[in-house]
Amino acid sequence: MPPPDVVLSAMTSRHCKRAFLDRAVPRALLAEVLLAAGQAPSTRNTQLWQATAVSGGALEALVAALCAAFDGGEPPHLEYPGRPPALGEDVERRARDAGSGVLRARGTAASDARARRALLRDNLRFYGAPVALVCHLPRTAVAGTFLEMGFFLQNVMLGLVAHGLGSCPQASVAGFADILRKELAIGTDRLIVCTLAVGYPDEAAPVNRFVPQRAELEEFTQWHGW
Repeated sequence: MPPPDVVLSAMTSRHCKRAFLDRAVPRALLAEVLLAAGQAPSTRNTQLWQATAVSGGALEALVAALCAAFDGGEPPHLEYPGRPPALGEDVERRARDAGSGVLRARGTAASDARARRALLRDNLRFYGAPVALVCHLPRTAVAGTFLEMGFFLQNVMLGLVAHGLGSCPQASVAGFADILRKELAIGTDRLIVCTLAVGYPDEAAPVNRFVPQRAELEEFTQWHGW
């Protein structure tokens, strides 16, 4: 087993990367990470998650289709509820701070509507990453199935960190599910949950040095019997 500090360091050092080097990700390396991530727990070992890995010309075609839809004014639409209708002021504040922090790290102001739109478009380009993972579940997925996908995805992201790779999970790209299905031959019996931009992060990019403030332990933990 790895030393505890190595495991905890992978957890604390992982954060979203939004700029990547022009460096290919070996298929064998990604396969190793995905295979290990598949050890995530699931109800009765059902393992209902799936990931479609995209790179090269297929990724270029996908990006072109996504950007064409965005530029044409097509509105995104998630096929499942992405968040509760009300989050509470503390949560909303963290969300606002994170969004404005990313824009500031890119050298723009949160009030700049064109900058916000450019960020959304860059998201559909997978921030220039050489690999995109499209993560999907059965159309009949329920809340527990999404929980299991979360276990799997976190394993993937930590496995990437262990290999010096970075990632950015993206629910917004899943808002163009019909395009993802068409370009990647994903059946309508599958519910597209999110995508994951994957690559070697450009650590010289200021946006990759932005880390949003996290909640304090006392905000999300209650203790009984200690």
